[in-house]
Amino acid sequence: MDAAPRAIPGLASLARSYDGFLVDLWGVIHDGAAAFPEAVATLAQLAAAGKRVVILSNAPRLSGAARARLRALGVEDRLYATLITSGDAVRAALRHRDTPFYAALGRRYRFLGKPEDEAVLAGLGYSSVPTVADADFVLASGLAVGPHGPRSVADYEGVLEAAAAQREPRANDGSVPAAAARGLPMVCANPDLAVVHGGAREDCAGTLAARYAALGGRVAYEGKPWPRVYRMALAALGVADRRRVLAVGDGLATDIAGAAAAGLPSLLVTGGLLAARWATPRAAPPDPALLAAALAEAAVTPTFTAPTFAW
Repeated sequence: MDAAPRAIPGLASLARSYDGFLVDLWGVIHDGAAAFPEAVATLAQLAAAGKRVVILSNAPRLSGAARARLRALGVEDRLYATLITSGDAVRAALRHRDTPFYAALGRRYRFLGKPEDEAVLAGLGYSSVPTVADADFVLASGLAVGPHGPRSVADYEGVLEAAAAQREPRANDGSVPAAAARGLPMVCANPDLAVVHGGAREDCAGTLAARYAALGGRVAYEGKPWPRVYRMALAALGVADRRRVLAVGDGLATDIAGAAAAGLPSLLVTGGLLAARWATPRAAPPDPALLAAALAEAAVTPTFTAPTFAW
């Protein structure tokens, strides 16, 4: 593993070294229920310093919906240049069909997630169907909310098993295509395994995708740490020298691994997912032993760490 990251109290000591910032949303700017005051103040400081900020989120919805949610939480549009979501990346992938995986997909999908997230495919010529028997692929954006709260992955076991076992129709000669034995492909619109929502852990579409892969299903992921969303975000950021772009996030497997793959320095906010995992206060510096163990387990090393996204 690389050298230990440098612990910093906030961005004030780093801002001059970077022209652009890719900033995560959940766990860094808000927790789904409220914006963090220190994060909003930091965005204001960066804007005042003329820095380019692109918010890069694994939200499985289009950026317009994510922007509206930020406004509702008190985060004004003027505090950042633009916002790119994994939902935007899914829409781009299914519009352009620019890889063999996407080029081979049919047009009918079985949707798993919250109804409002289906807007990512609006106007692209795809049709939602009620059963996997009618579907060409599965689109997973997350776990829907049931009458007793958020559903669990176990609630989807039957659907996932049916999709993994689904066979394509036989060819005219009666043979079964070789790809059929692998079941329906899945597009995962949010690679996150979990977020911290109002202080509580909440599973994301990544958990559905992980279970589907364990059942033998094929999965294409869009969002961090996968490359398409970084290409989109860096194009929007407009900073040519990647050494002058700092990626900020609280997810080791998504934000930090994605930054490393994109050739970007990174700042790990330890007061998000890790603080929830360790059951420690959000703004408290991490225990060095716990942090070292988490970095070793994830096999990634950020450039910097800080408890929160503070100035």
